[in-house]
Amino acid sequence: MAVTFNVPAAVVIGEGALAELPVQVRRLGCRRALLVTDAFFAGNGLADRVARTLTEADVAVRVFADVQPDPTDVNVGDGLAQYRAFGADILVALGGGSPIDAAKAIAILTTNPGPLREYMGYHKVPRAGAPLVAVPTTAGTGSEVTKVSVITDTERGVKMMMLDVHLLPTVAIVDYELSLSMPRDLTAHVGVDTLTHGIEAYVSRKASAMTDPLALSCIRLVAQHLATACSEPGNREARAGMSLAAAQGGMAFANSSVCLVHGMSRPIGAIFHVAHGLSNAMLLPAVTRFSLPGAPARYATIARVMGHATEADSDEAAGRHLVAGLERLNTTLGVPRLRDCRGVDRAQFDAELERMAQDALASGSPGNNPVVPTAAEIVGLYRDAW
Repeated sequence: MAVTFNVPAAVVIGEGALAELPVQVRRLGCRRALLVTDAFFAGNGLADRVARTLTEADVAVRVFADVQPDPTDVNVGDGLAQYRAFGADILVALGGGSPIDAAKAIAILTTNPGPLREYMGYHKVPRAGAPLVAVPTTAGTGSEVTKVSVITDTERGVKMMMLDVHLLPTVAIVDYELSLSMPRDLTAHVGVDTLTHGIEAYVSRKASAMTDPLALSCIRLVAQHLATACSEPGNREARAGMSLAAAQGGMAFANSSVCLVHGMSRPIGAIFHVAHGLSNAMLLPAVTRFSLPGAPARYATIARVMGHATEADSDEAAGRHLVAGLERLNTTLGVPRLRDCRGVDRAQFDAELERMAQDALASGSPGNNPVVPTAAEIVGLYRDAW
């Protein structure tokens, strides 16, 4: 069966890659950039530093820093208004997955009519948007190399997953030095998010010979570097390894698919505002245990790549070792249970379970899982994560 493989036209990766930003913007023939970021990077000076690299290359810049964690359609609308008012001809996204996802949505709305919810789902964006250069500051989402954007519809309280080649950044600039200042908890949560991308891309029903090597390399790199990146935040080898893992995981899942973990994670974020990487981390062990019967050989390969099993172990034993290893990883990294997250009330959680399960199924991601769940089984997995 033929497969389609989409990645940005250029991926600039490694130490000092940020210096290539003005080169890439000018190569695209652009001269007025809207820099999309969040309040943190506007406040710590990084947004100004990035803007300065552009202005010194005769590229005019306006900073839009009103993107919130788990961005909303309101953030996107505000950014689009700024893009038009400034007369911008390119977007530069700086930050984690939230600013990059918001910039992707802004980009497609520069050439396609709203509302944004019309593009929820797969392959629904008619025309390419404004060019976009994505500059990640975290090693987690891989959004800089994916054709996926997740935006919350504030009217419906639903996280909209959109997948279309027109959402793919034109250029990704991956400079691990930008991740050196990430705090430990964020490093841990987005790191397990990266691991989830690699695992789900590899076990997905849409996995292919193009995505498998990237997924396995991503998994191997996370196993090798995540704990060190958390315990030694200044360790450049570990930070470089995690940045590479994030980019590879993004390329893998965007051309394969995510599965049940992501399908279940989005409603948790939309309703309880738990960060995406954290909710993925909390769900990963339980969902893996549930999914083992659907792809025992693939899960066994993952266990061996991560060092949780050997060739001497049967596939079934390797799968059990993998689940135990994922649980140990969460404990080592201090990933909490859902019940320990601020703002997650048990009564509301119980009341929302059926809706969350239906929203998870509606996203389409669970349909790619090795074992396709029923709504009742998803409810049971949510309870396991509590």
